[in-house]
Amino acid sequence: VIEGINENNVTAWLQEHVPSLVPPVSYSLIAGGHSNLTYRCEDAVGSVYVLRRPPLGHVLQSAHDMSREHKIIDALKDSSVPVARNYGLCQDPDVNEADFYVMAYVDGLVLNDSTVGASVPEAERATIGQHLIDILCRLHAINPDEVGLGDLGRKEAYLGRQIKRWTAQWEASKTHEIPEMEGSCRILRERMPEQIGAAIVHGDFRLGNMIVGDGEVKAVLDWELCTLGDPLADVGYLLNNWMSLDELLEPGPGDQAPTATGGF
Repeated sequence: VIEGINENNVTAWLQEHVPSLVPPVSYSLIAGGHSNLTYRCEDAVGSVYVLRRPPLGHVLQSAHDMSREHKIIDALKDSSVPVARNYGLCQDPDVNEADFYVMAYVDGLVLNDSTVGASVPEAERATIGQHLIDILCRLHAINPDEVGLGDLGRKEAYLGRQIKRWTAQWEASKTHEIPEMEGSCRILRERMPEQIGAAIVHGDFRLGNMIVGDGEVKAVLDWELCTLGDPLADVGYLLNNWMSLDELLEPGPGDQAPTATGGF
């Protein structure tokens, strides 16, 4: 039994929405935790699909809205931003209790840490990094109204909204006072720059949310925090995650620093 998946109901739904599917289907968890849950779905002939659903238990609704994530990926399917093919969204609670959507499986590496980063051939690392920047530029150049995403969020005051939201998240989840955190929140409010322009902002743009292979980014993943806002926020976030080896306290599995291997 795979927690979070009603295998009989989900398989029946897949048969209706994925024309080439051949049951039975086996399910396994790819990624879990407090983020949206990602499952691998493999049918009888070895075809693989990916299912995304909210975490089990209490969730922050705005960060785990499957219909929103599905809408974004569907809107970008004909753009120059690579996303996985989308097969459909299920919002019937009788099927699997929570909303979910299904997309194609994209073969490649997810660069979660420096260990995986080291497995990328050195000759491909620079081209992957360059392609990553090209994709971010393409994303920010898309007119949200032209792809049906004009109502994704308010275009103004993005940074202020982010600081307010994450400060509230910290206040709601902390177990004790940490003066350094309080000071950081205050500094962010006091030094918040003026917003320059508005675009589709991914919100979690880093190598760990890409599938890469053959020297390029094959698909951009994890659109759950995507909204409209300041494109420089994506640039700053990417740079913050672009770590070198001397910045890591404990290099190795789980360090979330694929660039620490160098060459990217």
